[in-house]
Amino acid sequence: MGDHVFTEVASGLRFPEGPVVLPDGQIMVVEINAGRVTRIDPATGGKTIVASGLGGPNGLALGPDGMLYLCNNGGFDWIEGDGVLMPFETAPDYVTGSIQRIDPATGRVETLYTHAGTIGLRGPNDIVFDADGGFWFTDFGKIRRRDEDITGIFYARTDGSFIEEVIHPMRGPNGIGLSPDGGTLYVAETFTGTLHAFRVTGPGRIERGGSASFPGRFLHRPAGAKYFDSLAVEAAGNICVGTLGVGGISVISPEGEAVEFVATGDPVTTNIAFGGGDMMTAYITCSSTGRLLSTRWTRPGLKLAFP
Repeated sequence: MGDHVFTEVASGLRFPEGPVVLPDGQIMVVEINAGRVTRIDPATGGKTIVASGLGGPNGLALGPDGMLYLCNNGGFDWIEGDGVLMPFETAPDYVTGSIQRIDPATGRVETLYTHAGTIGLRGPNDIVFDADGGFWFTDFGKIRRRDEDITGIFYARTDGSFIEEVIHPMRGPNGIGLSPDGGTLYVAETFTGTLHAFRVTGPGRIERGGSASFPGRFLHRPAGAKYFDSLAVEAAGNICVGTLGVGGISVISPEGEAVEFVATGDPVTTNIAFGGGDMMTAYITCSSTGRLLSTRWTRPGLKLAFP
């Protein structure tokens, strides 16, 4: 674990992901297996259920209106044993993926999108807002016994008026984030263990140079048994990617060089979010063991567009 000392903020969570640091310092997470969004008090570890019965809540972000925006993957089947919980195939009762809006004060849930035109959302996974107030999100897709979805990256508005698939095809796109100047979109593919970069030319628009079928550029792929999950960006531009297999956080420079690897001890280390007055407290979800950890990060994280 190197020089990082970890504090267990909360335990007993049912596959936590999508940490969001609220303005008051409270932490929102999803519990995918339990189908709920939970508020955590980092001072006490106390947990309060905000919304439940959600099926497959995944990526979570705070929008410009103070509402929570949720990527709902539609649900998984699960494997559990020896203190470890893992998602497996598509849930037997799966119907669709969706983007939902949740009022953090009341828990009211509203479904904004299940389709982008004729393209159905399969398994929305992670989300990031830009300074314009719209949001990018990944669709991881669903895995079945003998096949899996080929999906892409979408851009949408919070009022339900606009959604578009911007990048396709991708295989298991998961983590997504923006550079400090908003000019680069980063996307991590899980199965290929690859971090891609796309040049942003405007809200929901990317540069189409290079390959006609894939407009991004390869940024990084780690050696060994490491697969990428969600990500967050540091204030100076490094990309911090939740890493599966050899569990921890892979820190990659904007030029694609490995900066460091911070091991957590959980092989399914999925998400990182930054908080605190100096943005140097990192909150990390260790999903298979149901824990939210915190640690003093080496460098400050990037303040998100909202709040």
